[in-house]
Order: sequence, then structure tokens, then C-alpha cells
Amino acid sequence: MIKLIANNKKALRDYAVLETFECGIELKGSEVKSIRAGKINLNDSFARVENKEVILYNAHISPYAEASYLNVDPVRPRKLLLRRSQIQRLTAQVAQRGFTLIPLKAYFSERGFAKIELALCKGKRLYDKRETIKRREAELAIRRVLKNKRR
Repeated sequence: MIKLIANNKKALRDYAVLETFECGIELKGSEVKSIRAGKINLNDSFARVENKEVILYNAHISPYAEASYLNVDPVRPRKLLLRRSQIQRLTAQVAQRGFTLIPLKAYFSERGFAKIELALCKGKRLYDKRETIKRREAELAIRRVLKNKRR
């Protein structure tokens, strides 16, 4: 069973998800306890491929109160753990114009490891966002009508 910790709803609104990857995240000891407490924020975070490594930026993990002097910088860059073949494929795709790497979820796997769901995304234009909102409202209206007809 997967325990969801954080969800990046803003990413799903602003980006079209093309492909997702499950990757580990390199953490210090007190950061793991903060994540277990749910003190992680993925909003405005992104990843880059640098020197054949994937680095996560702007993910805020609040300092663990009981760790005292062992706490680290809450927004430090963190290495994401992927297979070499996945990193090579991501490097080729991100090199194309308009693609970016965005974390969608942070969770603990069945074995207790902290994982990040990383997505290869393309930014939506304003009219795409409006189209998504219209489609969602239409589906909601249809569900309401069907619910009322059953009664």
C-alpha cells in the first residue's frame, strides 16, 4: 500500500503530462522524519538533468524540530534516483523545446522508501487551461443530470 504524502495539483493545471517515472530521492536523516510528518511542499518545484544526474529544485522539506543542529537547508537541491537508461531518455526529450520535468507526488512505497513521481510535461497555453476547465465543468453537469434522473 502506498502512503501519499504530497500532491502537486498546480502542476496538473499548468502542464500537460506526457509520461511519468517513479524515482527515489536522496535525503538526509532528519528530512525523512519531516516527510513522514507530511512537511513537504512540491509547488513550484522542478527537475533538471545535469551531469547525467537528475536534480530536484525548489522542493521545500521543513526542518524537523527535534533534529536540532542536524537540520539541513529546506530548499536545497536533491538528487533523484533513476536508472541510467531513463536518464538518457529524459535528457533527449528535455532537450526538445517546451518539455520540462515536474514532480507530481511524493509518497512512501510499500517497502518504506520515499519516492517522487516525476513527470515529463509540456506547458499548457492559456486557451488549453480554459478548455480543460470547460471540459471538467461539462462532465460535472452531466454527472449531476444523471444523478437526478436516477431518483
